[in-house]
Amino acid sequence: MRELVQAQAPESERARTLTTAIVDQMWATGLMTAFNPVEAGGLEPSFAEMIETWIEMAWQDGSFGWVGIANLPSSFAAAAYLPDEGFAEVFGAHRNRVTMGGQFFPNGQGHVVDGGYTLSGSWSFGSGTGHSEYVAAGFFPMADGEMRWVSEGVPEMRVAVIPREQITFTDGWFVQGLKGTGSYDYNVQELFVPEYRTFELFAREPLRGSSPAMRMGLMPVTAAGHASWALGVAKSMLDDVAELAATKFRMSDMASLASRPTFQKGLAHHVAAWRAARLLVLEAFSTAEAAVASGEALTPMLRADMRVAAVYATDVARECAEWAHLVAGTSSIREGSRLERAFRDMYTGTQHAFISEKVAMDAAQIWLGIIEDQFGL
Repeated sequence: MRELVQAQAPESERARTLTTAIVDQMWATGLMTAFNPVEAGGLEPSFAEMIETWIEMAWQDGSFGWVGIANLPSSFAAAAYLPDEGFAEVFGAHRNRVTMGGQFFPNGQGHVVDGGYTLSGSWSFGSGTGHSEYVAAGFFPMADGEMRWVSEGVPEMRVAVIPREQITFTDGWFVQGLKGTGSYDYNVQELFVPEYRTFELFAREPLRGSSPAMRMGLMPVTAAGHASWALGVAKSMLDDVAELAATKFRMSDMASLASRPTFQKGLAHHVAAWRAARLLVLEAFSTAEAAVASGEALTPMLRADMRVAAVYATDVARECAEWAHLVAGTSSIREGSRLERAFRDMYTGTQHAFISEKVAMDAAQIWLGIIEDQFGL
């Protein structure tokens, strides 16, 4: 898809959502369903395969990659964890041609009623909703005005899967970077959602699919996605700067960028840092995957390792992007260039709370024995 995505990236930015041509090609290649359970037309890839796919997508274009870490895990989770009736309604009735995006954080409240929930809430940054037939919306179930609790200090959190026509979009996606992701704001008010079209946010017991990833839940898959996205965007900038260097001459400097020792040292350092971060991500997620595959528990330590790897990879990717932006000089500020777009995308995508310093601190507290677990990891 490289040629198509590169050609269509400016139009996706202007439209503020992926072009129809890109979305159609995601379906034509099988990419849109690739991460799903087999029963939903998927391949159930390993974490290594998911990570490399996301790196490639983000290398092609930041918005394309971001939609990849939004749409693909959304349908992955819904197809794996929805009850049979919900799966039949959402996936079966549409022959698995279902694109899903949205916000899984529980910004809504679902009041328990006969057969389901009356849902109200507002969600921001609904990534990939610009072209999604179904929209995910996280919520707290409320019984008699009170939260339900799954354990001490841990409230029940669920995700509703809602047809697009029942959603009120308020858009709001006017941003610095990731402009082509269709990450619209949306809301519902007093909407009935049947129980069978909801699933637990932290579910790890799939009703469909047999891969270890299905038994690890949405959090590790989301973390792998964020790490891969940042690595992919950073790699695009490192590759573009390396290509540019042979013909790049700075004002009053007769030597090409490629011939300057400081550039050579910087390139070696940042490429090595990128490769090390990628290997850390692959190691952390593959280790946890192997443990689950062998029947072991997904321990808090394993989950902390994966989340820290994602945070670290994001930090390294941001540093690589900053270096590439600076050494490229004015070539990196030309509006519409890949370098300029990738830089904006990097400093937008890395603001996400999922890879914030709070995540690293939570993980470190598990390593130190200060806490036994943090359910959000």
